[in-house]
Amino acid sequence: MNKNIATKLFCNGKQQLEKAVKKLILVFIGAVVTMAVEGQTAIKNPMLWADVPDPDVIRVGDTFYLVSTTMHLMPGAPIMKSKDLKNWETVGYIFDKLTDSPKYDLLEGTAYGRGQWATSLKYHNGKFYALLAPNESGKMGDTYIFSAEKAEGPWTIVSRMRHFHDCSLFFDDDGRVYVIYGTGEMMELKPDLSDVIEGTHQHIFQRDEDETGLLEGSRMIKHRGKYYLLMISHVYAPGRHRREVCYRADDIHGPYEKQVILESDFGGFSYEAQGTIVNTQDGDWYGIIFQDRGGVGRVLTLMPCRWIDGWPMLGDENGKVPDTMRPLVSGQPETAIVKNDDFNSPKLGMHWQWNHNPIDEAWSLTERPGFLRLKTNRVVNTLYLAPNTLTQRMEGPTCSGSICMDVAKMKDGDCAGLAAFNSDTGALTIKKLGKKLVLEMNEQKVELSDRDKVVTKTEEKTVESFDLTKLLTKRNSKIWLRIDADFRPATNGRRMGGNDLATFYYSLDGDHWTKIGSDYRMSFDWRRFFMGQKFGLFCYATKSKGGYVDIDEFNYQRNEN
Repeated sequence: MNKNIATKLFCNGKQQLEKAVKKLILVFIGAVVTMAVEGQTAIKNPMLWADVPDPDVIRVGDTFYLVSTTMHLMPGAPIMKSKDLKNWETVGYIFDKLTDSPKYDLLEGTAYGRGQWATSLKYHNGKFYALLAPNESGKMGDTYIFSAEKAEGPWTIVSRMRHFHDCSLFFDDDGRVYVIYGTGEMMELKPDLSDVIEGTHQHIFQRDEDETGLLEGSRMIKHRGKYYLLMISHVYAPGRHRREVCYRADDIHGPYEKQVILESDFGGFSYEAQGTIVNTQDGDWYGIIFQDRGGVGRVLTLMPCRWIDGWPMLGDENGKVPDTMRPLVSGQPETAIVKNDDFNSPKLGMHWQWNHNPIDEAWSLTERPGFLRLKTNRVVNTLYLAPNTLTQRMEGPTCSGSICMDVAKMKDGDCAGLAAFNSDTGALTIKKLGKKLVLEMNEQKVELSDRDKVVTKTEEKTVESFDLTKLLTKRNSKIWLRIDADFRPATNGRRMGGNDLATFYYSLDGDHWTKIGSDYRMSFDWRRFFMGQKFGLFCYATKSKGGYVDIDEFNYQRNEN
């Protein structure tokens, strides 16, 4: 063979080999990156496996802000933020208390399942705005409009006006402002947001004949000159499901055309709907929609939003909610909305909410530094009327919360402990009975009047009790209480639903745990609390006020598997 030809063939072969090796290296690097995204940092749906219903989400710069419904919990209307749609953290609340009625103070009725609902969040001309209407009748149900320079607050009241159900605040490009509410109703607001402009009420569409349920959860956006109103549709007909629909128009006053943009069950649970869409700085769009998941409450899922023929179609290429999503690249550290707490700060963390308005003089983080002190301040006969029960969400798939509590200063008749708190509650309750201290695992239940949410009946069943009198002394008066929660999809043959089980433990040293009572089936009941399960820290008096407990720590763990 000619030497030059041989040399050329050798060089060509070498170049092809180098290209092949480079290609293999790139493929390997790509596979590693993909594995890193999918295996370590992927967003697993549910994006927030906790009770975060009725979301509204906006983006300002590189930051996403989310507001959710928390009803009778205070402070209310939590603001959460994220830069990557994976790591969320509560950074503020729109209000500390609601004071329109003694119901919010657990007097003359309650506000269970009422209070703040479906807040609309907007950013306009350098300010944040929030519109919310408590789910109440009369003056208590008047709509609030708040504004703030920063999403973290402080928020101030701009105005109050008539009630608007599940509404969306909308600032148009021409400076006019609207509120869209109910099932396709709209009114224009005055430029200063002080009230509605009378005579502007309009039905902008009529629902389909088979949509016998309400269309709710209005979220209005404008995209490329068109108006898009997203809503949840309930269709009670064979073969039809809960779904997210979109109404689209060239003019805000209509006419509107309609498209179903999501009809998908997910993860062994029912069909999901209600939420909104939001875009990134790069122009990608996402849907954030909630799903009912039994005892844990209403959870948030993240999905692609693809503009097809001018419609924001949600879900993957098959229109289904995906199992995982790739997070945005942001460098944001890992954050969470449920957290541990050692109570070393003089301020209560944003991750806590009180059941109804707190009595501020009856709790303290400073009287015994490093402890949360809960004082009895009102004589009641049930946990459901006890002020100053402090709550955090439970999370799926499984989670565990425990407290270390000093019970030395409890008085006769006092009850304190840790609960899986809801309208049906499983609790670990320390009871001071004369000179005795008893630990009970008990099941509690409340019945409420439909109109005023007055407590009409309570039930308490002791499953197991344990005498602590000889084990706890003035020198050794601490006890540890723990609740493990399991919200994984059920594997017992039911078509849909979760395990929704709570298991209860106590310890005398914080290391060795003893199970007490039986597994408790947690539930979600929309007629009473309308809320997912919460960890509840409580202390109340049944005979005379003046006792208290000191809680040293709240330890929390979540298992993602």
